[in-house]
Amino acid sequence: VQLQASGGGLVQAGGSLRLSCAASGSTFRANTVHWYRQAPGKQRELVASISSSGSTYYSYSVKGRFTISRDNAKNTVYLQMNSLKPEDTAVYYCNIPQGNYWGQGTLVTVSS
Repeated sequence: VQLQASGGGLVQAGGSLRLSCAASGSTFRANTVHWYRQAPGKQRELVASISSSGSTYYSYSVKGRFTISRDNAKNTVYLQMNSLKPEDTAVYYCNIPQGNYWGQGTLVTVSS
């Protein structure tokens, strides 16, 4: 399985971005997918997850602002990020825990 994350960029506080994680392989739809982020000097943290059945999880820091979704026909998971804050600045990674597959990361920078 290969994961390709995209959609990062520079945005002002209060703005929005949508990240995409495109996966190769036919097993994608059977897997939970996580989005993690890592800010400079900080540990990587779990931001959101979506199970194969569509159940979702959000960390406290992003709940109500971020939405994770998946399109199994496109083998893609999305992270819609609204009301962005400077503290959301980080490299965002997608991950399939079964097999521990990681995307290359996409940088999100939120200016104040």
